[in-house]
Amino acid sequence: MAFVHGKSAVFKLDDSGGTLRDLSSYLDDLSFPRDIETAETTTFGVAGSAKTYITGLSDATISISGKFDATADGYLAGVIGQAATISFEYGPAGSTAGNVKYSGECIMTSYEVSASVGDVVTASADFQVTGQITRGTW
Repeated sequence: MAFVHGKSAVFKLDDSGGTLRDLSSYLDDLSFPRDIETAETTTFGVAGSAKTYITGLSDATISISGKFDATADGYLAGVIGQAATISFEYGPAGSTAGNVKYSGECIMTSYEVSASVGDVVTASADFQVTGQITRGTW
């Protein structure tokens, strides 16, 4: 089993012109939760006393955060509210050939820039994945 350090993660996102931009050097945190809906199928007289379920539709979101940079801000601020979907690529172990890569389409749902008198300026964004996620390799 080979474990990897998070420092090698790669995240790329379309800018407003549809060019895939590598945002990795600006980010220090990324979350990619994926869920599957379930529908209860329990009926009267079910054997035992446990509920039963079937799987439904999948869902996923992406949350990124890191250090503010004018270049990255231009990419991110340029796609908030954009009607067209945005392509993404995420490599949790980096982009070396053979490493896992998740890709798909998403919509930006929030973008925030925060400044504190005693700390570095940060930025964060959230995305709703729309459609299928492809798991492949670089």
